[in-house]
Amino acid sequence: MKLPRVSSAFLIKRLMKRGFEKARHQGKGSHTVLFKTDATGQKLLVVVPKRDILPAGVLLSIMKQGRFTRDEFLELLTA
Repeated sequence: MKLPRVSSAFLIKRLMKRGFEKARHQGKGSHTVLFKTDATGQKLLVVVPKRDILPAGVLLSIMKQGRFTRDEFLELLTA
């Protein structure tokens, strides 16, 4: 199944529902930084560019940064 076309605002909301938080200090720029501590205590850092529609390559990169399987990521985007 192809990845759906989503905006950065939509993806950020979905990631925050999955436990990611916005980084406290953020400078000026066109990216939003989110983080989450996983079960092993490691911090996962996800960088989301602010765009109306995120390209498929960017979505794949975010999927890897957040350590989602393809099925988990598709569920996140379509649920």
